[in-house]
Amino acid sequence: MRGDLPVARLAAYAGPALPLAALTLPLYVILPTFYAETIGLPLAQVGFILLAVRLIDALSDPVVGVLSDRFHPPLGRRRGWFLAASLPAALAAYMILTPPEDATGLYLLGWGIALSLGYTACVIPYTAWGADLVSDYHGRSRIAGAREGMVLVGTLLAVSVPGIAEALGAKGQALSLQVLALFVVVALPVLTLIAVWRLPEPADTGRAPPALRAGLAHVRANRPFLRLLAAFVLNGFANGLPATLFLFFVARVLEAPQMQGPFLFLYFLCGVAGVPVWLAVSRRFGKHRTWSVAMLGACAIFITVPLLGPGDLWGFGVICVLTGLALGADLALPSAIQADVIDVDTVSSGSRRSGLYFALWGLATKLSLALAVGLAFPVLELAGFQTTRVAADTGRAGLGALVALYAIVPVVLKLAAIALMWRFPLDANEHARLSREISDNLVRS
Repeated sequence: MRGDLPVARLAAYAGPALPLAALTLPLYVILPTFYAETIGLPLAQVGFILLAVRLIDALSDPVVGVLSDRFHPPLGRRRGWFLAASLPAALAAYMILTPPEDATGLYLLGWGIALSLGYTACVIPYTAWGADLVSDYHGRSRIAGAREGMVLVGTLLAVSVPGIAEALGAKGQALSLQVLALFVVVALPVLTLIAVWRLPEPADTGRAPPALRAGLAHVRANRPFLRLLAAFVLNGFANGLPATLFLFFVARVLEAPQMQGPFLFLYFLCGVAGVPVWLAVSRRFGKHRTWSVAMLGACAIFITVPLLGPGDLWGFGVICVLTGLALGADLALPSAIQADVIDVDTVSSGSRRSGLYFALWGLATKLSLALAVGLAFPVLELAGFQTTRVAADTGRAGLGALVALYAIVPVVLKLAAIALMWRFPLDANEHARLSREISDNLVRS
């Protein structure tokens, strides 16, 4: 389909991203701290378990992607898979967000794997569906922007849950997570049904995709995709470290645990505001160059974080605002570029492998975030960092390790991602050429 989706259909497509996003923040920001502090699991154990969950889950991504490309349930290869996966994902989310007081590491491991697999089975056909709905360079940016904007709204909702739950009389983080769990259980299936009802199944634009091995051979030959993927992993790792360590940084370095929720809300609110701004800028300067500028701006801002200390709340608030605005580009633009690089494969192979490409994209996302929690927590424990809420219990080495992992390492990683993306070869003109070639091939076939 060429051109843009009508607003009503665009909203229907973006809707399921709301409950899916409400899962993402707890998995990487809230749950590690909750299982370590409230449930009482050792810090290193939580880190290794969540790393293992992501590594196991990563193996499923290519399988789900190929199944989504090759097999057609009654509702279609995108809508059918997405709808079928929504209920198991909602159930697993409820279980991991509402653990018993005596939950063990095995409980976290088991339901963590179940949730990750359910989430994968939802997200891969969902994002591939969006990439296939339109073929226009800027139209894809609009779809990705709407979806990722809703991701940020869902994240804001997750951040707001503790305050909402407290206003309703609930006390403690456990009850707040129960409220979030109930929201996901209801909203994910309902919004998925609305999307399936309102949106069509994309038409096939080529031959049936070959088997996984042959498909991966085409992926390895897609140099723009490999370059984009490397930059995305580096940037994802860079974003995952501060996301994982955010609660610890605010509580131990700024010594303001009461500001954890407000700062998170401010950060993601500015992310929502940043999405339309970066999309507008990308129409003028191109997606890859705009994303590079946003990452560079985030580096310039975040390098000041080590200068902060106890009570520097206004300074950290400004950093949350500016890096939150940059987050809008991180979310909207890479996935829009990802939809474009799939066309490179379609031209060379004659097949449309959106499911496989977004599976590899999801695998990269999970590995980068898994590395963040899987490496950061053990390093902190080795440095003597304590999970108690008393800042004085953590020595200078522990706090130094926290600051380095939270602020310095991410800047280095983002600079490497910028180096890969600044001269990215696929711009609007090159994509227009690819689209014409795909259309010509369809006419000839």
